[in-house]
Amino acid sequence: MSGDKLAFIGGTGIGETFSKRSGTREHVVETPFGRASGPILESEIDGVTCLFLSRHGPGHHLNPSMVPYRANIFALKKLGATRIIATGATGSLREEIEPGHLVIADQVIDKTHRRVGTFFDDQIVAHVEMAEPFCAPLRSRLLETAGEAGLKVHDRGTYVCMEGPQFSTRAESMMHRQWGGDLIGMTVMPEAKLAREAEMCYALIALPTDYDCWRPHAEGADKNTLLQEIIGNMKVASEAATKLIEAVIPRIGSAEQACDCADALSMAIWSDKSGVDEAKVRALEPLIGRYFESRSD
Repeated sequence: MSGDKLAFIGGTGIGETFSKRSGTREHVVETPFGRASGPILESEIDGVTCLFLSRHGPGHHLNPSMVPYRANIFALKKLGATRIIATGATGSLREEIEPGHLVIADQVIDKTHRRVGTFFDDQIVAHVEMAEPFCAPLRSRLLETAGEAGLKVHDRGTYVCMEGPQFSTRAESMMHRQWGGDLIGMTVMPEAKLAREAEMCYALIALPTDYDCWRPHAEGADKNTLLQEIIGNMKVASEAATKLIEAVIPRIGSAEQACDCADALSMAIWSDKSGVDEAKVRALEPLIGRYFESRSD
């Protein structure tokens, strides 16, 4: 399948924006890495073909380590997506990043260790550039749109991606701040790495729901009160993110983007192509097909 589609990976709130639209279609895509987290919704919005995937699956049954990241990105690529805007809840590591704000992250520190972070772990070795883990033009478009919409948004932030599913200890939280982290979350990696290997533009709208445990809670606050506060912050951030997404869709759909994402593999494949099995090439055709067209038999 081919095309130039805009994909979204996120949670329930943003998914409802798609599922309620008339004419929405569902795709269940088989990939060499299994099935995606759930059905992928396709809808036309302001003349732009959009795809939506719930990262944790229907009912939020997949913990961050169990999300089939490779299947998710491969399926979106197979359906014709060229750009991905992801959303994800995070904790804040900075006083100025208040719960309920939005952050268009610009850097990542990857602390995950249980997840396969590449499509190329058999016969093919690829080393893609990740100095800038998010697409700069896509980030710029989000920031411009957020400013015009009057949303409270931070124009940069370093996302520390931990394995989870448990939250940080206080010592870890303090360490993450010393590292220069601004946000703590569990899902942007290997999602962003795989999007780069798939030659797709990728940007993240981070949704801080609370301050991480480096910051003590208000004295006397009970757990139920804190939980309701987090849920309220998540609702505020999700509504802001949905507003931003709805406003940015027509602008991205008509934008000419100059970036290197679409050619990320052009100098990254170091393997002797003649030694790669034809079955492997066919299986990964949406990712590597154009780089193997002229190889020697």
